[in-house]
Amino acid sequence: MSTFHPHWQPARRPGPVLVGYSGGMDSSVLLHLLAQDAQLRQQGLRAVHIHHGLHPQADAWADHCRQVCAGWDIPLLVLSVQVERDSPLGLEGAARQARHAAFAQVLAADEILALAHHADDQAETLLLRLLRGAGVEGLAAMRPWRRYAHGWLWRPLLGLPRACLADYALQHGLRWVHDPDNTNLAFDRAYLRHQVMPQLRQRWPQAASQMARSAALCAEACDLLDPDDADALATAQRAPDLLHVPTLLAMPAGRRARVLRRWIHHVGLPPLPARGIACCETTLFNASPDARACFDWQGARLQRWRDLLHAGWQRPPLPPDWQTEWDGRTPLRLPTGDTLHLTGAAAFEHPLRVHARRGGERIWLPGRRHSHSLKHALQEANIPPWLRVRMPLLSDGECLLAAGDRLLAEPLATWLAAHGARLNWSLLT
Repeated sequence: MSTFHPHWQPARRPGPVLVGYSGGMDSSVLLHLLAQDAQLRQQGLRAVHIHHGLHPQADAWADHCRQVCAGWDIPLLVLSVQVERDSPLGLEGAARQARHAAFAQVLAADEILALAHHADDQAETLLLRLLRGAGVEGLAAMRPWRRYAHGWLWRPLLGLPRACLADYALQHGLRWVHDPDNTNLAFDRAYLRHQVMPQLRQRWPQAASQMARSAALCAEACDLLDPDDADALATAQRAPDLLHVPTLLAMPAGRRARVLRRWIHHVGLPPLPARGIACCETTLFNASPDARACFDWQGARLQRWRDLLHAGWQRPPLPPDWQTEWDGRTPLRLPTGDTLHLTGAAAFEHPLRVHARRGGERIWLPGRRHSHSLKHALQEANIPPWLRVRMPLLSDGECLLAAGDRLLAEPLATWLAAHGARLNWSLLT
């Protein structure tokens, strides 16, 4: 196996390997290659097929994978996932997100996930990221080896062109399935593969391999910059989803942009486009403390408030006319996807009204002689605007008892303390 091709990427560490097996040509070649290695088999070689349910032939593809793995004596796990068809990431992005969530779920500690990406895939990824205005991190594209979930991600074919894989598949008489979406020009990657790359190769035959080399050079540059980027992010970070704006502004602009991209990646949001960096520089960093300036992309949002920059998914506010009764016996699911829990007590003495803010509410906080406007109490407690809009209020008649679990009125705080109970507002992240 090690002499398959000079650009084959050997594994950097021993361990069991889990092959992502779609049933297509690329993953069929990878699985067949790895299956020839007796040591990998002894270490626990297995495969996983992700059933996206997006195509009428999806069941047949899963059956094909079962038949092949049975013939090669390789354990196969078939996982069905739900793909959000109207996701802001697009269908391609949503399917990829669901697929990787499934991979991460089943990957054992220190197990190696092997994927069949090759040099042509790398070139397409580089082009896509160039068109999105990515920085050097994005242009580094896919790495042949990196940490992933509880284990590792290995792309042993990343230095090989697709033609090399096709020759191997024909030479060994492999069978594979054909996904028609791979030729559907409505998808960006398919458009690049079938319309753009052939034109580039006609003029520059080595286009794909040269693009893959550029991605590798960008990866080397990223690795050199990485330690300083990590230190800079640590100085600016106040919470996983919060950065301190004055600390960011003390950095050189280039470092600041790298820190922002690194932070967005760690938060688990889609890559921040170049226009997002520009919006930070021209708008968010110059906004007045309470202007609530924001930048939205692919369902994510950057928002400035006071000296903080917040990153997260866009979440709907509580509908202004929404309300319900809740006795605390079971968790209450809110329209935002958040949840209210009462712990330490079986229930409230009688049902409370849970509702959205409508303006003008007042709350009597513990230790205060009189009530205060909820608006001012939230500001005084430094509750950011992205939480206020989804914050449920609890009332007993006309008396406001709580704003989420962040502000408790004197009557509810006293009752909870007497019963050894807690009110918890769990946020959908």
